[in-house]
Amino acid sequence: MLSINWSDVWKMVESIKVPLIVIGVALALAIIVSLAVFKMGKPARKLTRSTAWVAAFIAVVVAVVSMMYGGFKTVLDLAAGTGASSAALAKGGAEVVACDLSEGMIEVGRERHPEIEFVHGNAMDLDFEDGSFDAVTISWGLRNIPDPQLALREMARVVRPRGRLVILEFSTPPSRAFRGLYSAYQKTVMPTMARLASTNDGAYDYLVESIRQWPAQEEIARMVAANGWDEVEYRNLTGGIACMHRAVKPLP
Repeated sequence: MLSINWSDVWKMVESIKVPLIVIGVALALAIIVSLAVFKMGKPARKLTRSTAWVAAFIAVVVAVVSMMYGGFKTVLDLAAGTGASSAALAKGGAEVVACDLSEGMIEVGRERHPEIEFVHGNAMDLDFEDGSFDAVTISWGLRNIPDPQLALREMARVVRPRGRLVILEFSTPPSRAFRGLYSAYQKTVMPTMARLASTNDGAYDYLVESIRQWPAQEEIARMVAANGWDEVEYRNLTGGIACMHRAVKPLP
């Protein structure tokens, strides 16, 4: 027998409450205008009614598109560090929660960006209720998580239905020639820069090794799709040195 999880249904309705109100108000106004112009002359009456229903139709279309694709009013930025990516999202008008595993990073972030909420958190066990955010982002952090598949499922849990996922991560250049040049750069230039610019050579050794071991774009896309996400797409950046993956949480 088919069972209905009414809690999930209610959460879905809550997530599209505003568009539903817009549709209701638009249709109500169109009906009121149609009735109010009853005493007008026929040409004026037809014009007014047509205008009212065209406006209502446009409002309904906008509301339906909003339900399907939604906005990004609330964004969870994982592996936020000191908040550079979070600040960029906030400037775009989003209400951002910056989350990181490092207390030290969070302290610096709070000093630099007092307008942003910083929280300590583990991407594999997020301390947020289901459907809390419109979108979740993670930049340069997914490959550092011990169990990225568990983290992807947690991200899907805390995002509303039709919410978005954006991942920015190092990747593998698809061009064999460029991939060879990039590999040589990793082996020679990056270690030299690390010795000149930092007292912690090990951090740069880890960076290079983690990039080399990280799966290529298609495999990451399959991983995302297998852990709670639909409509997975990706775009190579800088010839594939980096890659942006995008996905949508399906309706229940």
